[in-house]
Amino acid sequence: QVQLKESGGGSVQAGGSVRLSCEGIGYRYSTHCMGWFRQAPGKEREEVAIITRDGLTTYAGSVKGRFTISKDNAKDTLDLQMNNLKPEDTAMYYCAAARYCYTFKSSGFWGQGTQVTVSA
Repeated sequence: QVQLKESGGGSVQAGGSVRLSCEGIGYRYSTHCMGWFRQAPGKEREEVAIITRDGLTTYAGSVKGRFTISKDNAKDTLDLQMNNLKPEDTAMYYCAAARYCYTFKSSGFWGQGTQVTVSA
């Protein structure tokens, strides 16, 4: 059974940093496209950062230059380093895995989420 578990969320002041981690059980990160998504109250879930099986990364424009996604295939862990946080980054953050990067919503595996709250 595939499981994803996020950790590292919390409350921080604007300008601060938070590091999220995602541990996977039941499959190998090296064979999947991995990503971080977020959902703020009243808004749709949005893609934050993606890392392919080959290690290529893409970021949402709103976080580019502030967030860094990384993974360790040997440990099956996925991280999201978030720097210079802004109040608009406040959201529930989800780790996800999919066989292909375009199939997160249709057939991906999702964690339960971890809350990040940024105060002004």
